[in-house]
Amino acid sequence: MNTTESTSNGWTGAKDALGDFSPWMAHYTDSVLFDEVWEREGLSPRDRSLVTVAALTAMGRTDQLRFHLTHARSNGVSDDELEEALLHLAFYAGWPSGMGATALLKEISEAED
Repeated sequence: MNTTESTSNGWTGAKDALGDFSPWMAHYTDSVLFDEVWEREGLSPRDRSLVTVAALTAMGRTDQLRFHLTHARSNGVSDDELEEALLHLAFYAGWPSGMGATALLKEISEAED
Protein backbone atom coordinates (compact mmCIF):
# COMPACT_ATOMS: atom_id res chain seq x y z
CA MET A 1 0.00 0.00 0.00
CA ASN A 2 1.23 3.46 -0.84
CA THR A 3 0.96 5.55 2.33
CA THR A 4 1.99 8.71 0.53
CA GLU A 5 -1.37 9.10 -1.20
CA SER A 6 -3.67 11.71 0.28
CA THR A 7 -6.85 10.54 1.94
CA SER A 8 -10.25 10.84 0.29
CA ASN A 9 -11.06 14.05 2.17
CA GLY A 10 -7.56 15.38 1.81
CA TRP A 11 -6.72 15.07 5.50
CA THR A 12 -2.94 14.80 5.87
CA GLY A 13 -2.37 16.04 9.42
CA ALA A 14 -0.76 12.86 10.71
CA LYS A 15 1.18 12.31 7.49
CA ASP A 16 2.57 15.83 7.81
CA ALA A 17 3.47 15.30 11.48
CA LEU A 18 4.59 11.65 11.55
CA GLY A 19 4.69 10.33 7.99
CA ASP A 20 8.45 10.00 7.70
CA PHE A 21 8.79 8.46 11.16
CA SER A 22 5.69 6.26 11.36
CA PRO A 23 3.90 6.00 8.03
CA TRP A 24 1.38 3.42 9.23
CA MET A 25 0.36 5.48 12.28
CA ALA A 26 -0.09 8.41 9.91
CA HIS A 27 -2.07 6.29 7.46
CA TYR A 28 -4.52 4.93 10.04
CA THR A 29 -4.96 8.36 11.64
CA ASP A 30 -5.62 10.15 8.37
CA SER A 31 -7.45 7.43 6.41
CA VAL A 32 -9.37 5.54 9.07
CA LEU A 33 -9.87 7.96 11.96
CA PHE A 34 -10.39 11.21 10.07
CA ASP A 35 -11.69 9.94 6.73
CA GLU A 36 -13.93 7.17 8.04
CA VAL A 37 -14.81 7.69 11.70
CA TRP A 38 -15.02 11.49 11.67
CA GLU A 39 -17.05 11.46 8.44
CA ARG A 40 -19.76 9.05 9.59
CA GLU A 41 -23.29 10.43 9.38
CA GLY A 42 -24.31 9.70 12.99
CA LEU A 43 -22.82 12.90 14.46
CA SER A 44 -21.84 16.22 12.97
CA PRO A 45 -18.16 17.21 13.02
CA ARG A 46 -19.10 19.83 15.64
CA ASP A 47 -20.62 17.19 17.92
CA ARG A 48 -17.68 14.83 17.35
CA SER A 49 -15.38 17.65 18.39
CA LEU A 50 -17.28 18.22 21.64
CA VAL A 51 -17.23 14.49 22.43
CA THR A 52 -13.51 14.29 21.67
CA VAL A 53 -12.69 17.35 23.79
CA ALA A 54 -14.68 15.84 26.65
CA ALA A 55 -12.90 12.49 26.41
CA LEU A 56 -9.43 14.01 26.17
CA THR A 57 -10.15 16.37 29.05
CA ALA A 58 -11.43 13.53 31.23
CA MET A 59 -8.30 11.50 30.49
CA GLY A 60 -5.97 14.48 31.00
CA ARG A 61 -4.54 14.05 27.47
CA THR A 62 -3.41 17.64 26.92
CA ASP A 63 -0.95 16.53 24.22
CA GLN A 64 -3.90 15.74 21.91
CA LEU A 65 -6.30 18.24 23.49
CA ARG A 66 -4.46 21.25 22.06
CA PHE A 67 -5.17 20.06 18.52
CA HIS A 68 -8.77 19.09 19.27
CA LEU A 69 -9.65 22.38 20.95
CA THR A 70 -8.44 24.16 17.83
CA HIS A 71 -10.24 21.64 15.62
CA ALA A 72 -13.46 22.14 17.62
CA ARG A 73 -13.23 25.88 17.02
CA SER A 74 -12.85 25.26 13.27
CA ASN A 75 -15.88 22.93 13.46
CA GLY A 76 -18.04 25.76 14.78
CA VAL A 77 -17.76 25.37 18.56
CA SER A 78 -17.33 28.80 20.12
CA ASP A 79 -14.86 29.58 22.86
CA ASP A 80 -17.80 30.34 25.17
CA GLU A 81 -19.26 26.88 24.48
CA LEU A 82 -15.89 25.21 25.02
CA GLU A 83 -15.38 27.13 28.25
CA GLU A 84 -18.82 26.05 29.48
CA ALA A 85 -18.18 22.42 28.48
CA LEU A 86 -14.85 22.45 30.32
CA LEU A 87 -16.45 23.92 33.44
CA HIS A 88 -19.09 21.18 33.33
CA LEU A 89 -16.40 18.55 32.81
CA ALA A 90 -14.42 19.79 35.80
CA PHE A 91 -17.17 18.47 38.07
CA TYR A 92 -17.29 15.08 36.36
CA ALA A 93 -13.68 14.54 35.26
CA GLY A 94 -11.93 16.26 38.15
CA TRP A 95 -11.01 19.84 38.83
CA PRO A 96 -7.37 19.55 37.70
CA SER A 97 -8.48 18.18 34.32
CA GLY A 98 -11.00 20.98 33.85
CA MET A 99 -8.57 23.66 34.96
CA GLY A 100 -5.78 22.35 32.74
CA ALA A 101 -8.06 22.19 29.70
CA THR A 102 -9.41 25.69 30.40
CA ALA A 103 -5.89 27.09 30.69
CA LEU A 104 -5.06 25.46 27.36
CA LEU A 105 -8.17 26.95 25.73
CA LYS A 106 -7.19 30.39 27.11
CA GLU A 107 -3.71 30.02 25.62
CA ILE A 108 -5.13 29.01 22.22
CA SER A 109 -7.71 31.81 22.26
CA GLU A 110 -5.18 34.49 23.23
CA ALA A 111 -2.72 33.31 20.57
CA GLU A 112 -5.31 33.95 17.87
CA ASP A 113 -6.22 37.44 19.13
